[in-house]
Amino acid sequence: MASAPASSAARADHQGIPNGAALAAVLAAGVGSFAMGLFVVLNEAGLFAAPALYAPAGGLSGRAILACVTWLIAWAILHARWKSRQVESRAVLLATLVLTGLGLLGTFPPLWELF
Repeated sequence: MASAPASSAARADHQGIPNGAALAAVLAAGVGSFAMGLFVVLNEAGLFAAPALYAPAGGLSGRAILACVTWLIAWAILHARWKSRQVESRAVLLATLVLTGLGLLGTFPPLWELF
């Protein structure tokens, strides 16, 4: 059974609810993904060596922890700035997709071989 489209009054009510806190979490995820890809590329290029925090995993454990810390810092900063604001979701979602795509690209071995 299909639901009826939302009325313009219902949409107006939702536009007044701040979406900044949620979009801060979304964009921070993109920042964390990009950080992981960047740390991998920098490691493979010999410009950055993450410490091995768990010996069986090697440097991957250090890169993953650093990416998680970057994600948490980005989330905290964005949340503090956007928590009570209405933020343009289309721009944030596009930025998140781009950052996540670049982060994913940075984890592929064919990219590493360029360095």
